[in-house]
Amino acid sequence: MLQFFAEMSWLIPCYPFIGMLLSILWSPAIIRRTGPRPAGYINLLMTFVALLHGVLAFPATWGQSARYIEIVWLRVSDLTLTLPLEISSLTVGAMVLLTGLNLLAQLYGVGYLQTDWGWGRFYTLMALFEAGMCGLVLCNSLFFSYIVLEILTLGTYLLIGMWFNQPIVVTGARDAFLTKRVGDLFLLMGVLALYPLAGTWNFDGLAQWAQTAEVDPIVAALIGLALISGPIGKCAQFPLHLWLDEAMEGPLPSTILRNAVVVATGAWVIIKLAPVLALSPITLSVTIAIGVISAIGGSLIAIAQIDVKRALSYSVSAYMGLVFIAVGTQHIQSAYLLLLTHAVAMALLVMGVGGIILNCITQDLTQLGGLWSRRPIAGLTFLTGAAGLIALPPLSGFSALLKLVSQLWSTHPLLAAVVLVVNALTAFSLMRIFALIFGGRPTQMTIRAPEVNWEMTLPTVILAVFALHLPLILRSLDIRPVGDANLSLLLIWSSFFGASLSALVYFSPVISKPVNWLWSPLRNLFAYDFYTRTLYQSSVVLGVDALSRITDWFDRYFVDSLVNLVGLASIFGGETLKYNNTGRTQFYMLTISFWVALIAILMNWSTLSQLVI
Repeated sequence: MLQFFAEMSWLIPCYPFIGMLLSILWSPAIIRRTGPRPAGYINLLMTFVALLHGVLAFPATWGQSARYIEIVWLRVSDLTLTLPLEISSLTVGAMVLLTGLNLLAQLYGVGYLQTDWGWGRFYTLMALFEAGMCGLVLCNSLFFSYIVLEILTLGTYLLIGMWFNQPIVVTGARDAFLTKRVGDLFLLMGVLALYPLAGTWNFDGLAQWAQTAEVDPIVAALIGLALISGPIGKCAQFPLHLWLDEAMEGPLPSTILRNAVVVATGAWVIIKLAPVLALSPITLSVTIAIGVISAIGGSLIAIAQIDVKRALSYSVSAYMGLVFIAVGTQHIQSAYLLLLTHAVAMALLVMGVGGIILNCITQDLTQLGGLWSRRPIAGLTFLTGAAGLIALPPLSGFSALLKLVSQLWSTHPLLAAVVLVVNALTAFSLMRIFALIFGGRPTQMTIRAPEVNWEMTLPTVILAVFALHLPLILRSLDIRPVGDANLSLLLIWSSFFGASLSALVYFSPVISKPVNWLWSPLRNLFAYDFYTRTLYQSSVVLGVDALSRITDWFDRYFVDSLVNLVGLASIFGGETLKYNNTGRTQFYMLTISFWVALIAILMNWSTLSQLVI
């Protein structure tokens, strides 16, 4: 029976897709009598069915070889495009994680958006996210993965701009969409350039081709850099990381998925392309460099943020930077494990602060405080998510980071040191958020802040329990932390050092808040994201503006003038010729004969001149 569910795993993306189609009926209010709430309940049901299917299929795929299915999508002349699907324990397990987190996020949205009338649109887009991500996981083709990534980008744009009556929301959605377009354009170039060399877009075929391929180093570098450009944007890596900051304008239940798994879609593709990227050492070096800059830079920027959602979003960029380091050093298992632990922990962190944002009507850390006695469940779940994200045994974050550090220590010790620094900075940042929210005295915004409704509390507690039991689940699957005892102590020490230093600073009543220890220009450098937005304004935006002005001048004063000149010449010629219309046929024939003779003489002038000589 379980084998049947495994063979039919390709149906899992279809369940949320059906829920999306049904929810459209409430999105434009075609159905008015019931209100929009049935759209949420239908999607909850279809997501639960998808999760149940995945849970039943996973045992039958564990320990078994991958099974491939090909569906013909287009056949024109000699070109045949097939949609290849991979059914394995990895893909089915990823779909279980995606559907499980989406189910909890949708249930969380029932409580968070209980007074919002945009249920139909919101749950339609959430179902689109779920179907798209499950389809991306199953897809074994780079070409179709690119198509799915574009669909997810559209869904991101629509979800960020859900409350489109607010100008700042519209601006955030637009900026996030345009930022991703930069990386996607180069990714499309890489996808199209790779096919003539490899003869396939299938990931398994690309891996086999890469083992024996002999490609010019310059060509391999250019294609590799193009292929990582898309994931750089999707994973909010430097310099295409600003979109995740803009995405915080969207509803918080969608932020749960965006910060946990949507940013990981680009990482999933780049992990699949790891054998191709290995053809170019330049590409691997750039991947590592981008990961290092994003990991350290994102951690530092997160510490300087006063918006809790933005502080968490920059921690996402930092963690995805560690995934890029793992891919650049070809440690694929570590990359997958980092994605798993990050998804669970970050979703729990966003859920923990979501209820606080809702009840306190603010996400400004400087206006929060003293919530430990009023919000113990939120505090405990936040601590659980924070402990799962950093290297703190026995939770899963420790296993993932220990595996990565152990693999890097012998070959890239400097990169191992980077992981330790990022872990300490992340611990510092998360403890800072916890102290500013739950520590200190109640403020005007938090003096009346009870626990939220059960629709938000229940999924948060369920995910916290899953995060606590994730190490046991990994152990049952024979995925255990393996590493040197000294490295384990270094990781644990870095976690305690960052968390303890942050607690000492932000829990202490002696130290004034906000903390102004750092040199003011350096503090502003972190707070304003290394002035990346200003750099964009003075370089890309200014350049595009100047180019558009030059183009407008050229079109207005050269092209338009040339067209007007042709028009005036036509008018002048017509006005001149109308006076020669006598109505006599012999005059017309004489005129035509004269000009035909003149043209014939001009065309044969060289021949006539030779005859005369």
